[in-house]
Amino acid sequence: MTQTARLDDVARAPLAGRRALVTGGSRGIGAGIVRRLAADGAAVAFTYREAKGPANDLEQEIIGSGGQALALQADSEDPEAVRAAISKTDDRFGGLEVIVNNAGTSHLAPIEDFPPEEYDRLLAVNVRAIFVAIQAAVPRLGARGRIINIGSAMADRVPISGISVYSLTKAAVAGLTRGLARELGPRGITVNTIQPGPVATDMNPDSGEFADAMRSLTAVGHYGQPHDIADAVAFLARDEARFVTGTTWNVDGGFAL
Repeated sequence: MTQTARLDDVARAPLAGRRALVTGGSRGIGAGIVRRLAADGAAVAFTYREAKGPANDLEQEIIGSGGQALALQADSEDPEAVRAAISKTDDRFGGLEVIVNNAGTSHLAPIEDFPPEEYDRLLAVNVRAIFVAIQAAVPRLGARGRIINIGSAMADRVPISGISVYSLTKAAVAGLTRGLARELGPRGITVNTIQPGPVATDMNPDSGEFADAMRSLTAVGHYGQPHDIADAVAFLARDEARFVTGTTWNVDGGFAL
């Protein structure tokens, strides 16, 4: 297939002409989201913290397929870096309609041993960065804007110990989503949260003792894949989801039942 033919395919895609930013998009679930939005025709910028090689590879993969991509180094723990990523995306693509807040981190420890600095880091990356990104993006989004936050099914179900602070942060994301859906609805901007369950990534492999325990808690009996989450994101980014806002959508294989 020629590059012209690939670009023609993009022009017919459901997100053709849309501009998106995905935070934490260089690997795992984030990379799956970047690939799917690009395949659907969007110009996609994405941030990464340290994985420069995978980020550059993904950028070139999409460009080589006739799409538009921009890898941006930005640590979500740094509010100024988050704001700069919003600005650079807008400058590069000439606008912004979709923001996917995917970047996140975790730390497991019993509550009496939980380091205060780790508590602060989880709140900074998993909650504050989403607030900062949305605050910077809202003036640019306009009507038909889409804000999609990636939370976790651990906000609703906590089957293991040591993960209370992580669950706290993901529950906060769902609450922020509901409030902002009410606030931004009159502007034509939708705000939704997707809560993945166990998903196979390099940081969360679907093999081993821990994976066996998590798999047994799903209704479907297996881990999800990054494209399972990306498919849900792609739907919420489309015009067909115009009447969907304030939702917390568990894409978790029945983990939170």
